[in-house]
Amino acid sequence: MELSCVNDRWRVVKPVPRRPNEPTLSEMNFFKLYSRVLSLLGPEARLGWLLAAANVALAAAQFAEPVLFGRIIDNLVRAQAASTAPNFTDLTPLLAAWVAFGLFTIGCSVLVALHSDRLSHRRKQAITTMYFEHVLQLPLQFHGGSHSGRLMKVMLTGVDALWGLWLSFFREHLAAFVALFVLLPLSLFVNWRLASLLVILCVIFAALTVLVIRKTDKLQSAVESHYTAMAERASDALSNIALVQGFARVEAEVKSLRNEADRLLSAQMPVLNWWAMIAVLTRSATTITMLSIFTLGIWLNIRGQATIGEIVTFMNFAALLIVRLEQAVGFTNKVLLDAPRLREFFQVLDTVPAVRDSPGAIDPGRMRGLIEFHDVSFSYDGKRPAIADLSFTALPGETIALVGSTGAGKSTALALLHRAFDPQSGVIKIDGMDIKVLKLAALRHNIGVVYQEALLFNRSIAENLRVGNPDATDEQLLEAAARAQASDLISRHPDGLEGTVGERGRSLSGGERQRISIARALLKDPPILILDEATSALDATTERKVQAALDEVMKGRTTFVIAHRLATVRNATRILVFDQGRVIEQGTFDELVARDGRFAELARAQFMAPPQPVPQQETPALSPAAE
Repeated sequence: MELSCVNDRWRVVKPVPRRPNEPTLSEMNFFKLYSRVLSLLGPEARLGWLLAAANVALAAAQFAEPVLFGRIIDNLVRAQAASTAPNFTDLTPLLAAWVAFGLFTIGCSVLVALHSDRLSHRRKQAITTMYFEHVLQLPLQFHGGSHSGRLMKVMLTGVDALWGLWLSFFREHLAAFVALFVLLPLSLFVNWRLASLLVILCVIFAALTVLVIRKTDKLQSAVESHYTAMAERASDALSNIALVQGFARVEAEVKSLRNEADRLLSAQMPVLNWWAMIAVLTRSATTITMLSIFTLGIWLNIRGQATIGEIVTFMNFAALLIVRLEQAVGFTNKVLLDAPRLREFFQVLDTVPAVRDSPGAIDPGRMRGLIEFHDVSFSYDGKRPAIADLSFTALPGETIALVGSTGAGKSTALALLHRAFDPQSGVIKIDGMDIKVLKLAALRHNIGVVYQEALLFNRSIAENLRVGNPDATDEQLLEAAARAQASDLISRHPDGLEGTVGERGRSLSGGERQRISIARALLKDPPILILDEATSALDATTERKVQAALDEVMKGRTTFVIAHRLATVRNATRILVFDQGRVIEQGTFDELVARDGRFAELARAQFMAPPQPVPQQETPALSPAAE
C-alpha cells in the first residue's frame, strides 16, 4: 500500500499489481538488468548489433598480434640457432599480416568509438524525453505518493547511467568480454599447458569478483536510497524557501542535509573498501600472472614442451588478459554502482497508469456538455466508499454547485468526470457517450479546471496563458486577460505579456495568479468547466474581481462549482448537497433553504443566522433640575 494525495487529501491506494512470475526489479540479477539496458536501444538496435560485430572482430584481431609476434620470435631463434641470417621469405608474410591486423584494429577502433558516442548521445536524449512524457501521463495518485525531487533525480541519474553504460560497453567493454571468451579457448591450441594456467588464474579472479558483487549489491542499494533522500530534502527546502527563511530554518535545513550526507558516506565507505580490495587484487594479478607464465614457460621450454616464441606469445596473452580483466571488472563495478539507479528508473518507467485510453478510443471533437452520472460508486481503499450510487444530470449551459463538508465526495466526483480515476461501478456519460470510450486527451480538451491554488509555470505571462490555447495571438491573450480582470497586472509589468511570473507564480499575488488561470480557461474555451474552490483563499475585494471574471468564463458552459462559501453558489441552476459520498439534497438555493434540511443548516451557520437581540438600556431618570 502507499499514500496518495488527491485534491489536497491523503488517501491509501493499492500499487499496480505485477504480472504472474514477473521478477521485481530488486530481483533482477546482473545479466537481466543489463539486458534491460540494451533493450532501450530501440531503433538504434541495428547499429548496436553492428558495433557488437565490430567488437568481435577487434577481439579476434588483437588475439592475432601476440600469435604473430611469437612466430616471428621462433623464426629468429631458429635462425640464430642455425647461425644463419633470418629468412625474410618466411618473415614477410608474418610482418605483413601484423601490419594489416594493426591497421584494421586502429581503423575499427576509431569507427567503434565514433559511432558508440553518437548512439549513446542520441539514445540519451530520446530516453530522457520518453521518461518525461511517461511521468507526465501518470495519474495524480502516483504523483501524490512520489516526490517531484525524487522523480527528477531518478530521471537525471538513470539516464546518465544508461548513457555511460552504452558508451563504455560498445567502446571497449564488449570487446573485453569477447576477448576473454575468444582468447582463452584459442590459447589452448597454441599451448594447452600455458593456457591452462591462464584459465585457472581467470577462474580465481572471476570468483573473487563475484564475491565482491554479492557483498556490495545490497550495500549500494542503501547508498542510492540516501541519494534519493538528499534530493527530496533539498527540493523540499528550495520549493518552500519562503517558509525556510520566514521561520529561520536555514541552519536547520542545512544541518539536516549534512546529516543525510554523513549517512550516505557511512553507507558508501564499505562499498568503496570492497572495490579497493578488488583493485588491489587486479594490480597484483598482473605481477602474479606474468611471473607464473614466465616461470612455467621456462620449465616447459627446458622439457621441450614450449618454444621461446610460445612463451613470448603467452606473456603477451597475459598482459592482454590483465587489461581485459581490468576493463571487465571496471564495467562490472559500473553496472553494480548504477544498478540501484537503474532499478529506480525502470520502476518508474514500468508504472502502468490505471487510467488510459481503451482500444478503439475516439476523439469526438468539441462536445455540447450534457453530463450524466448513472449509479457511480468509487472507493480509494476498497472499504469505505468515497462516492456511492451517485446519479444526476447536468444539461448544457447549466451551473451545478457541489456543497458539503470536507471529505464528503465533491472533489472525487469531479475527478471521476475528467478521469483522474475510473469508478468501480456505474457509468459517466458526456453527450450520451461513456467517457471511457473517449481518448483521454480529447476528454480533457473539453474540460477546463480552475483550481483553488492557481498553478503557473515559471515562464512568461504569455506562455502561461497559451497553456489554454497554444495558437492564441497576443490580441487574443489581451482580450482574455481583460475578460478575466487581469489587464492591470499585464500593463503594470515592465515586460507586459513577456514578463515572467516566477516559480509557481510567486511574483504575483494570489488574486493575480487566479485571474491568470481564469484567463487561461477562457482561452481554452471548453464546453465543460470545473471551479474547485476558486475564490476561497482570496480577500473580499479580490474575490469580487475574481468572481466577476468567473461569471464571464461561466457563460454558455456546463459549469461545476465546488464551494464552501455558499454565497458564491446562490445563482447556481442546481445545488447538490453531498454527505459521506452521497447526494442527500438537491435543488435551487431558495428551494433548499425553504426545505430546512442540511443545506439550510449550513446556510444559517454561514450568513443567515438570526440577529441577536440588542439589550435595551434603561433611560436615566431626569433630575429635578432638568425637569
